[in-house]
Amino acid sequence: MVVPSFLCFAAHPRCILARRPPLRCGHAAGAPSGLQPLWADFTALAHESAYLLMTAATKSELRKRLRAARREHAAAQPESIRALLFHTPPRPLLAAIGEDAVIGLYHSTPGEAPAAGYARFFKEQGHTIALPFFEREGGAMGFREHTDPFAESDLEPGPYGLVQPKADAASLAPDILFVPLVGFTASGKRLGQGGGHYDRWLAEHPGTKTIGLAWDIQLIEPDDALPIEPHDKPLDAVVTPTRMYGNL
Repeated sequence: MVVPSFLCFAAHPRCILARRPPLRCGHAAGAPSGLQPLWADFTALAHESAYLLMTAATKSELRKRLRAARREHAAAQPESIRALLFHTPPRPLLAAIGEDAVIGLYHSTPGEAPAAGYARFFKEQGHTIALPFFEREGGAMGFREHTDPFAESDLEPGPYGLVQPKADAASLAPDILFVPLVGFTASGKRLGQGGGHYDRWLAEHPGTKTIGLAWDIQLIEPDDALPIEPHDKPLDAVVTPTRMYGNL
């Protein structure tokens, strides 16, 4: 599969991954006699630090390029078409959602796959809807009830330029969580905004099913072109305007 042109850059992630050294080497050629173990630890740590820096730079470059592609793609969608997209969840996804499940969504920012249609759909089906909530910048992300997905009268401006439920809204923990993303792979790897808010929340709520919403242009190929770190949480599924990836 050909990598999209907007993802082609010199420091390709696969090249970086291929050059990653082992965390601990068994010998250290050229180290002073008697200092091989210490020298091995030092060089391994230096190589690992270099790898992490390269990974961060790679992710930063991926975000920059994918955000630009996402923004351009979303702006090119006619209003008549955009209104029909992400309106009703695909049937296989609905079959995996219990009747009493609390549905976590997000209030999309420009360029992100819109989630308002899903909020209205699930509200009409009798589900309780929750949106991310921050008390302040730098604070932990939580979720609070979104009671009016039709007029959005229960929302107000929040930190990070987001729109969120008011402070007196009920605190909730979603059973099914639809998440925004910058990029994704067919296997469910997710490239987020970089703040780690969703990863931290999901680490505290390991039973939550996660579904990404994305434009098709956000697919990263091949799968190993997206470097993954230990704190990155994979998605159970991803929904785009043309297909659904993963199994619930």
